[in-house]
Amino acid sequence: LVAAGTEGWDGIRSYQARAEKTQRDEQKKLSRSRWNDLARQADDPVIGNPQGDVTLVEFFDYRCPYCKQVAPALTQLLKSDGKLRFVLKELPILGPDSVVASRAALAAQMQGKYVPMHERLLRHRGGYDEQTIARIAGEAGLDVARLKADMEKPEIGAILDRNRQLAQELAISGTPAFV
Repeated sequence: LVAAGTEGWDGIRSYQARAEKTQRDEQKKLSRSRWNDLARQADDPVIGNPQGDVTLVEFFDYRCPYCKQVAPALTQLLKSDGKLRFVLKELPILGPDSVVASRAALAAQMQGKYVPMHERLLRHRGGYDEQTIARIAGEAGLDVARLKADMEKPEIGAILDRNRQLAQELAISGTPAFV
């Protein structure tokens, strides 16, 4: 094993920087080519200004502590910029509770109550079992029985599958991820 001198470390850093730039450039190209899938799916939740002049897309997971941490800043951004269109992509990657929470949020959308459910799910600390989801849904003004039935609908599974596939194609492996 030979110790690298300063030139060796500089070369490694330079290589890493070039590789990261190449990856970012490739992701940008893919994002542009898949923009309709990213930002224009009719069943994706959109908050802020639906006709906004800037669109921000977030892939997130309700169990992700970083997603919870960034949520207040995103809320403030939406309040300060009335022209922002914010598309939310449910990407439940942190286990079964994440899937349950995402299914509940998308089912809430079927009742026109995505935002209140989404906000409560993000504020919740702990797991997302059936009782917790029912309590949160009740607080959000949802018909809990209908929510439970809607959570099992195949179209909700299709949305989650589509988001997972799109994230994979864009090399998104963690949350939150913004485009």
